[in-house]
Amino acid sequence: MKQSCKSIVWFASICVLVQATLAAERPNVVVIMADDLGYGDVSCYGATEITTPHIDALAAGGLRFTSGYCSASTCTPTRYSFLTGNYAFRTKGTGIAAPNNPAIIQPGTATIASLLRDSGYATAVIGKWHLGLGGPDGPDWNGELKPGPLEIGFDHCFLLPTTNDRVPQVYVQDHRVLNLDPADPLWVGMKQPNPDHPTGISHRDTLKMNWSHGHNNTIHNGISRIGFYTGGHAARFRDEDLADKWIEQSKAWIAANKSKPFFLFFASHDCHVPRIPHERFQGTTKLGYRGDAIAEFDWCVGEIVATLEEQGLSENTLVVVCSDNGPVGDDGYQDEALEKMGKHRPAGPFRGGKYSVLEGGTRTPFITYWKGRIQPGVSDEVVCTIDLAASISSLLDIPLPDAACVDSFDVHPALLGTPNATGREHLIQQDNGMAGNYGLRVGKWKLQRHDSKSARNVQVNVELANTNVPQFQLYDLSVDPAETNDLLAQEPKVAAELKDQLQVLIDQHRSRPVK
Repeated sequence: MKQSCKSIVWFASICVLVQATLAAERPNVVVIMADDLGYGDVSCYGATEITTPHIDALAAGGLRFTSGYCSASTCTPTRYSFLTGNYAFRTKGTGIAAPNNPAIIQPGTATIASLLRDSGYATAVIGKWHLGLGGPDGPDWNGELKPGPLEIGFDHCFLLPTTNDRVPQVYVQDHRVLNLDPADPLWVGMKQPNPDHPTGISHRDTLKMNWSHGHNNTIHNGISRIGFYTGGHAARFRDEDLADKWIEQSKAWIAANKSKPFFLFFASHDCHVPRIPHERFQGTTKLGYRGDAIAEFDWCVGEIVATLEEQGLSENTLVVVCSDNGPVGDDGYQDEALEKMGKHRPAGPFRGGKYSVLEGGTRTPFITYWKGRIQPGVSDEVVCTIDLAASISSLLDIPLPDAACVDSFDVHPALLGTPNATGREHLIQQDNGMAGNYGLRVGKWKLQRHDSKSARNVQVNVELANTNVPQFQLYDLSVDPAETNDLLAQEPKVAAELKDQLQVLIDQHRSRPVK
């Protein structure tokens, strides 16, 4: 009898160990993506004029990458590439999405969300979407907003549908605008609906944040935006409440789905314009509203990590912190970002920023954290947000079809800090995808190719400007991370090889080898 009891206890213990092992191989995945956050914008990457304690804590307990990238230097193409695992320049219409943009990622496209959902994961995206909604004619704001996230792999979404400097300022929950009153229908367009419609030009003296360029159409909450909209007043939100609402929604969703593996894409709007963080963050940094918005993002990171701890999920959750592109100072509003920049360098040691194929445009903070699994450290391996689809699929032993995620590489050993693991061998960087400007990094070498007549090499501490540049430039990033010493003439063989390699990678319509 005693032996039988021992056997039962032994068998039960084995079952627990097996279940624990299986659970360890089915981690929750949380991707926290900032907006316009630069390499030098957080203190664990060298910022001295601002502190980001929650991000720093993740870096101290996880892996901080010095060559972590997004694939493009603007919002929409990076988000497209992150979800699909495909370079955005391969697909027309992946530039910055307009307010009434149809869905850019079509149903049937494999995404990181669909791959995980089909393998049994609960999936959600909460935050900024900016990938279009609806069919070919665009969103039906007063009806069902489909196709959208739910048609490409997400079980649930709670969204800012575009980006907050574009109309409309409403939440989308799953397929509908939240709190929309049918008696007050929502209309969105790019033409002024009537001559009396208040705009940032006609009513500039009423604005609580003035515009500097381009953002001067419909006024909401004392801020003028790109585009026009009328109606939907009960559905409109207050800018200051965005981060709080998304954290509230994320906490509730995590708690409701903690009994099964889940994937959460938390897409912050900080520190994109208009930078209007909650009042409790305003004035908390010396960098103006831009710095205050970074502080708000850092708080969001802390809240999500704390929620995982409270729910007992930390030891079975892979957390990735990244950004959709590099930084920018004046991006359309007079919010003193430039005036209060001081000694702060948002792009860190790199030149350029948002809109640019210089390193500052796509090399950003990139941190992986998995309590008890990832050993703390710093990695110089090259990894990119576009790799998360293939890497997480491999980690979870999910088959990746050859026709899916064609530019996503399995670098999950590098993401987890496995000894002697390597990152990707090459990476194509792009700007907004409309001008045909590229950067190709291979090892220490970086080739710039500018097919447009002028390239927007944005400096974050000066006004935006179009700068004429040569079509090709070559840099050795190991000694010249700021890309100031063009070696094209001195290294003709290297330049020729990289030119050929870039063209082949573009022409063959994929970079991940076929199995």
